[in-house]
Amino acid sequence: MRVISLNANGLRSAARKNLFDWLPKQKADILCVQETKAQPDDLADPLFHPEGWHVQFNSALRKGYSGVAIYSRRKPDAVLSTLGNEEFDAEGRYLEMRFGDLSVVSLYLPSGSAGPERQASKDRFLEFFLPRMREWMGSGRQYIVCGDWNIAHRNIDLKNWRSNQKNSGFLPHEREWLDLVLGAVGWVDAYRTLYPEQEGEAYTWWSNRGQAWANNVGWRIDYQIVTPGLKDKLKKGSVYKAERFSDHAPLTLDYGL
Repeated sequence: MRVISLNANGLRSAARKNLFDWLPKQKADILCVQETKAQPDDLADPLFHPEGWHVQFNSALRKGYSGVAIYSRRKPDAVLSTLGNEEFDAEGRYLEMRFGDLSVVSLYLPSGSAGPERQASKDRFLEFFLPRMREWMGSGRQYIVCGDWNIAHRNIDLKNWRSNQKNSGFLPHEREWLDLVLGAVGWVDAYRTLYPEQEGEAYTWWSNRGQAWANNVGWRIDYQIVTPGLKDKLKKGSVYKAERFSDHAPLTLDYGL
């Protein structure tokens, strides 16, 4: 099973950059999208509902903001779209498709880079979401949680780690949160399991400022985080950089499922 995750930074924008011409060539089973920045009416065009795919959107109440989507070749048994938190459900940050005992989630964590207010929202999300990660871990289901986590975990996960230690996305408490998720709680970072020390090729996001893309001054903030039962199913991973659909790159993982 091939699963792709992409922060589209606007699904309509990514479509104009030929995302839906690229997708059929990938032999993917599931595409998880974050930051669709669109309402359902904006995505009514058949372009956003390609033949052979089951599509679900969860849009933010605020127009042009946040939002997630999942495209699946297989019809899901169930679809969930609320976490039970008014602040984050209103922002369209979560969507889950269930296939038997497997759940695939598209998740978009808040960014704190716009200032203290947004960082405070991000911190509230981390506090709220950790118990949910524990709950999912103990549910008996297998989970693939795809998303833009807006956190670079280790020094090798961004080019300029020394100068970013006081910046959102690489703050000590954010990294400690991921330490906990991937440590005591027991989740598995799929890409890092396959490529434990890879640096530049693992980056998934580049700032639009300066020459970040040209100089590969990137961050790895997009992850597929999975339950331990899927660790031995991991086959191959890659970050696609030959074309640009967004300021993020698609992250692909192959599972022996």
